[in-house]
Amino acid sequence: MASLLPEILFESSEQAPSPSKDFHQILVTRTEVIFRWWKISLRSEFRNTKPGELKESHLDFVDDTTLQAQIAIIFGQETLNYILNLCQGYYDYLERLPDPLLVYILSFLDLEDIAHLAQVSHKFKKISNSDNLWEHIVEQSCDRVTPEMRALALDIGWKQLFFTNKLQLQLQLRRMKKRQEENQDLVD
Repeated sequence: MASLLPEILFESSEQAPSPSKDFHQILVTRTEVIFRWWKISLRSEFRNTKPGELKESHLDFVDDTTLQAQIAIIFGQETLNYILNLCQGYYDYLERLPDPLLVYILSFLDLEDIAHLAQVSHKFKKISNSDNLWEHIVEQSCDRVTPEMRALALDIGWKQLFFTNKLQLQLQLRRMKKRQEENQDLVD
C-alpha cells in the first residue's frame, strides 16, 4: 500500500491572520514536514528579511508543540490534525486510489451512498458527478444503451440522462434527431 503514496502527502499555503500579511506554506512529504514563510511588510525594518524554512522529521514535528500552535493559528486546527495524522502514519488510502478504480468501486454503490460519498471530499464529489461513473450506472440499469442515447448523453451528460424520466428522455431524443435532420438538410 505504501506504493500508493506520492512523495508529497499534503501541501497548503495561506496568508497569516490580520494584521500580518505574511505568506506561509506547509508541505508534508513521506519523511518530513517543511514549513516556509515569507515576511511581507512595508515597514523598513522588514524590507530585507529573507524567506524562512524549517524542516522537521515526522517524529520531531509530533513533539514540536510550538510549531504545531503556529500552524493551527495560520492553517486551522483541522489542518493541523490532518498533518499530525499523516506524521503518525494514518493515511487515507481510499482517497489516494486512482480515479478509474474509484469509479469502478462506486459503480456498485446505491445512489444514496453515492450522494453521501460526494459530501466526503472534493475528490469524491468530482468522481460522484463524473460522466464515467454515470455511464457505468446507466449501462448497468438499462437493458440496452442505443447510439441515440449515447449521443444525448454526450450532449446533456450521463448523470442528467440517468435522472431524466422516460417520457422526457423520448422527447429529448426526438428533438435531437430532428436537429440532426435539419443540420443534414442544411449541408445537402
